[in-house]
Amino acid sequence: MTLYTAGKTYRELNEGDSAVHSKTISESDVYSFAGITGDFNPLHVDSVFAQKMGLAGRIAHAGIAPAMVAQVIGMKLPGVGSMVTNMTVSHHAPLYIGDTIYAHVQVTQKLPNRHVRLTITILNQDNELICSGEVEVVPPKASFKKRVAAIDLQEIVTE
Repeated sequence: MTLYTAGKTYRELNEGDSAVHSKTISESDVYSFAGITGDFNPLHVDSVFAQKMGLAGRIAHAGIAPAMVAQVIGMKLPGVGSMVTNMTVSHHAPLYIGDTIYAHVQVTQKLPNRHVRLTITILNQDNELICSGEVEVVPPKASFKKRVAAIDLQEIVTE
């Protein structure tokens, strides 16, 4: 039994392939992100301040929404073994604590250097565009897939 399933190789990917990941942004997500980055801007951690600034409530950090594409790229499309080389993101609307976001990734171009270009679209539960962009990814090679397939879960458990 294998522990992981390697992602799709360049040859296995097709323009139009897509995947999505959804997540409801929680209080702990915002505080964890603040702890990792050191960004304790009161718009993220002080509801009174955020409301006095004209917001409906505290907003999540701008980096949280695009970070959700990591799950899609790293686990689904192309998947395990993928490496991001470039990402551009535009933010269109604030992301609030309690919002559910849908991070959608689609293969738009297979590049000659064996990389793929993906579009990113992140919507909230009201179908409002939170952010969009592009990411260039190096999908796993066939040799990587063979190495991953050779990892035996039984050997790991008994070590």
